[in-house]
Order: sequence, then structure tokens, then C-alpha cells
Amino acid sequence: MPPSKTPTLRQQRLGAELRKLRDRAGLSTIEAAALLGVNQSRISNIEAGRYAVSADRVRAIARNYACSDEALVETLTGMTGRKARGWWEDYRGQLPHATLDLAELEHHATALRVAQALHIPGLLQTSQHARALFGDAVPPLLPHEIEHRMSYRIKRQAVLYREPPLPYTALIHEAALHMQVGGPAVAAEQLTHLVEMGERDTVTILVVPFGRGAFPGSGQGIDYAYGPVPQLDTVQLDTEHGSEFLDAAAQLERCTPVLDRLEKLALPAQESRDLISGIARQA
Repeated sequence: MPPSKTPTLRQQRLGAELRKLRDRAGLSTIEAAALLGVNQSRISNIEAGRYAVSADRVRAIARNYACSDEALVETLTGMTGRKARGWWEDYRGQLPHATLDLAELEHHATALRVAQALHIPGLLQTSQHARALFGDAVPPLLPHEIEHRMSYRIKRQAVLYREPPLPYTALIHEAALHMQVGGPAVAAEQLTHLVEMGERDTVTILVVPFGRGAFPGSGQGIDYAYGPVPQLDTVQLDTEHGSEFLDAAAQLERCTPVLDRLEKLALPAQESRDLISGIARQA
């Protein structure tokens, strides 16, 4: 089977983790290839996520690299092979690769914690709110492009309703609640939806009020996806150039304190819902 030219984020992550194991073992790609009985290019393609590997091969690689972390190895074996198409694959060619990678990341996460200063998190947006956002995009989107992005965003929300639902914590600055995206009626509906979602057992919505003053993170959107093991945690950052995915330990360690600080600044869940309800009545 030829190497994939467009590996998904999950395939790239599997390869990156195997590369980390090789680096810790102090082996070159030539030495690793000799141990596995393949050529060097095969190792390079596996580590780049371009070549699918079986669970047995991952276990063999882990043995060759003297990796004794059984939890990590078993998690990596679960990322192998050609899996069934995710629903997001229906949008390939219509939406940017990074956008599809985010849905795949959310689908496989064990929990999510997100922070937004000026926007309602995507998993909590109503369809009308999402449509209004995409309608104001620069450069302008064509009508069918708006519908593609809107329907994709709503489908991402299935992780909050599946069984078992994904534990989800959203840290939202009060500024985002006053943005009347789509006009007063759409804004009021969106705020009411936030209150209703915050009442779900697995969804926690915490608001950082204006009165808390300065807050960390410079208002940059952060999506922290928890993996089955800590080594597979991933952060997605919203930047003006698009999504950026981070998985290095040092990068994750910088993001976690920002989210922890925001959570300390935020109102408790019930007070947050009361604040949202009050703003909704004024919308």
C-alpha cells in the first residue's frame, strides 16, 4: 500500500509518538529499520504518519525501543490501521484540512476544556449564530460555502450528546456574551442555548466577568483535548492564520496554567448561568 500524501492529524500524531519513543531509545532511523527488518524510508514514512501500521507492528516497535509504558503502547495500538471513515471525511476537499483535524481530535478526546474571549465556542453555537458568523467572513463566502461550514460546525456538536457524552468545560469571557452576532433575536437565542447546555451534567460553562480585570492568554482561543493517556493530550490554538495544533510536553505545560487561571477567575457554574440569563433578557 503506497504512503498517504495527506495523513490526518491522528495519523501524524501516532507517527510523532513513535518517533519520540525511538529518540528516547537513542536509535537512528537506520538502526530502527534494521531492528524491524524494513528499509529506512519505511521508518521515515511511519513517523510522518504517511504509512499505516498494524497494532502488532506498533507493539514490535515498542519492544525494539524498550518502551515499558503499557498504557501508552496500548493507546497507540488503538490509533493504528485504516479506520472507518469519520463523518468529517465527507467535507474533505470542501473545508481546510485543519478544520477536519479538529473534528477528529474532538471525536477521539476523553474530555475537552476550551477558552474563548470574544466568541462562543463552536460546540455551543446555535445554527443561526454559526450561519451569521460565516456570513460575515472576510473574504466573503459563497452561499454553499456558508452552508458547508455551518452544517459541519453543528455536526461537531454530536460529541456532547453521544453515549457516553464527552465531558466539556467552556471558559467564556463576558465580552463574548455581549457580541450580538446575527442581531438581538439570534443573540438572545444563543444565550438561552448556553444556559440550557450549562444545565447538562457533562457540560460546565464558566464565565469570566468584566470585573475580574486582566486575564491570561491575550484572548487567544484555546481548545485542550485530553487523550486516553496524558502523553496524547493536544492543544488547538485559534490564530489569524488558522488552527495550530500543539502536542509537545513543554507547549502543553504552558497552556494548562492559562486555563487553570481563567477557571479561578470565572464565576461558579450557577452564577455564570445567572449572568448569561441576565444578558439574554437585555439582548
